Amino acid sequence: QVQVVESGGDLVQAGGSLRLSCTASGLTLAKYPVGWFRQAPGKEREGVSCVDYSMTTTYYSPSVKGRFTISRDNTNNTVYLQMNSLKPEDTAMYYCAVDILCLSTRMVETTTKYWGQGTQVTVSS
Repeated sequence: QVQVVESGGDLVQAGGSLRLSCTASGLTLAKYPVGWFRQAPGKEREGVSCVDYSMTTTYYSPSVKGRFTISRDNTNNTVYLQMNSLKPEDTAMYYCAVDILCLSTRMVETTTKYWGQGTQVTVSS
């Protein structure tokens, strides 16, 4: 049985940093494109960042580009999202999605096979 689990969310002050982790049991993340989405209360879910299985392609939404970095640790079957210079508008539930469509110009969730339950990021001003 496949399980995708996010961790690392927390309450942090503006300007601070967090590192989110996405791990999986029952599948090897290195074989799939993986992405991070977020959803704030009252807003639609938006794609934040993704990485393809070979790590040759990454995508960042304009709102996080230059502040967030996605990476893989295939040894530990984990995908990370390093978030620096956090802003209050980054406050949201962050979700890991496995087997998305990850392009250099956009990310598409319609192909997603597996979702995690989310981890809450709250940035105070």
